[in-house]
Amino acid sequence: MPLMHRTALAVATACAALPLAAFAMGGASGPKTTYETQGHLGEIIVNPYKVAPLTAVIRNGGYVIEKAKVTVLPKAGGVPISYNVSRRMLLTHGGVPVFGLYPDYVNKVRVEYTRLFNGKSETFDDTYDIYASPMYGEAQGLRFQKSAFPRVKPVKVDPKFKDRLYLLNNAADLAGKAAHMVWNNPMGGALEWSFYPQNGIVDTTGEYRWYLFAEPIYDVGNPFWGGDMMGFRQTADGAFTWGYGQRYVKYDLMGREIWNRPLPMNYNDFSHALDPAQNGHFFLRVGSSNLKLPNGKNVRTVRDVIAEVDADGYVVDEFRLFDILDPYRSDVIKALDQGAVCLNIDASKAGKTLSEEDIKALNESDQFGDIAGTGAGRNWAHVNSVDYDPTDDSIIISSRHQSAAIKIGRDKKVKWIMGAPRGWKGEFADKVLKPVDKNGKPIACTDATCEGGFDWTWTQHTAWRIDAKSKPGIVYLSVFDNGDARGMEQPALPEMKYSRAVVYKIDEKAMTVEQIWSYGEEAGHDWFSPVTSLTEYHADKDSIFVYSATAGASFDLATGAFTSAPNPYVMEFNWGETEPAVEMRVESTTGYQAMPVDISIAFEK
Repeated sequence: MPLMHRTALAVATACAALPLAAFAMGGASGPKTTYETQGHLGEIIVNPYKVAPLTAVIRNGGYVIEKAKVTVLPKAGGVPISYNVSRRMLLTHGGVPVFGLYPDYVNKVRVEYTRLFNGKSETFDDTYDIYASPMYGEAQGLRFQKSAFPRVKPVKVDPKFKDRLYLLNNAADLAGKAAHMVWNNPMGGALEWSFYPQNGIVDTTGEYRWYLFAEPIYDVGNPFWGGDMMGFRQTADGAFTWGYGQRYVKYDLMGREIWNRPLPMNYNDFSHALDPAQNGHFFLRVGSSNLKLPNGKNVRTVRDVIAEVDADGYVVDEFRLFDILDPYRSDVIKALDQGAVCLNIDASKAGKTLSEEDIKALNESDQFGDIAGTGAGRNWAHVNSVDYDPTDDSIIISSRHQSAAIKIGRDKKVKWIMGAPRGWKGEFADKVLKPVDKNGKPIACTDATCEGGFDWTWTQHTAWRIDAKSKPGIVYLSVFDNGDARGMEQPALPEMKYSRAVVYKIDEKAMTVEQIWSYGEEAGHDWFSPVTSLTEYHADKDSIFVYSATAGASFDLATGAFTSAPNPYVMEFNWGETEPAVEMRVESTTGYQAMPVDISIAFEK
């Protein structure tokens, strides 16, 4: 058979095999398209920006869409996701953005919209069938990893919170392919950490409705594209900002890149915190990439610099904490459990602490890097959150290794210190807040402990101002009190440790602090999170959200090996209540943070 005839036959056979679905076709002599169309618009593109596989765009088909409403219909017993779509989002995505698909499932998506064509406006109500692929994440090869993303099991959900969507910012354990890129694994390396990201959004039935497919923007073994994804915050326009390693980024919920930038050259090693501030700037928790010490040596510093960048990435200010605070205050550092110095968890060192002689020897050595110690170039501050206060142009930081939340003004002067007085000297001693009861009367305290149910926070995370309840001079502060080195000591038994979610009221004029709410001591050691975690107020439901993110892990002291990953708690409380309205368990993962997600601001603005 001549070649031309064989080719024609093959084409005819292929065309005959096409499914009998509705296809958009051109004329006999004109252009044609062979994608399937449903409804009265154009093609469906799943995962349009390559990093969010549970999203899709229903293209506008060349029409003008004036308005639209999307409802992803639930599975039996599930939760629908419904939102209106603004004109801005319809134009940006070239059609109707669909968020919240179930993985490995043919989703029913209802789209109500108005279409404009040839001066005529028509209203349609279409239902689309959209399949989304199974979830994928890199396997770590560890015996207690059970799934690509951690399973989530609801325990209790009050109907008031049924429509909640929660972002889970977790990390898998260190993968073999990344080990030699990380500090001290076994020696040297180029990154602080490089834990494969497990970032997803779940509904209150525990179903994933979004996840970050990291591969296009992440490389676990590359120092400039690896690192630990941390510091997720939802901005006023509904997008997410976060950072990892040597980068800080902003993406919308559809996965569209707004910016993905390397850190400014003066800084390195982003982790923990990126605050999108009310002044339009971003406060990044970084280290100095090159600091000259008084003895002439140059070092990279560890988690002790706040860089303020504007919307275009220019650095407009910096807070060098080794210049602002006392980097040689060692009272907390000597009491830390060396088995849990944040994510550098070493079970073989559980319960061990540093002595004054250990600190002195370290300071006289050339040992620098991510090690608990004092002085610039070591992990003396371990700042894990920063929050801007627009009422006086200042920042509030959480310093884990000082067990203190500290407010610092634009002049780089300390305004107040919320933490135990022990070890704060000179001008800093005068900035330590005085505990009071609900009537404003002083509470009896030592330099590390207090009576009357009041306690400081210990190795805490997320010291965040509650904007909705604060006002100039009065700061309501939500904090996750991890609880290690509580009272400047290790308890007689590890099982005596506990964590708390806590809210304080600070009177900045009187320099007093009142503890107005807490949860956790009554939950006991099972709720104890030695590292990470979050406490945050949410105004839409007048609630306190809590993520006890590293609770429930176990290890064998004889071998120093973990026998299970943590099993974090997701909880949400009505304001003032100490019984959770929502409780969910996350299975077998190292949690960092979690938070409710507002899809209305993401799509309706």
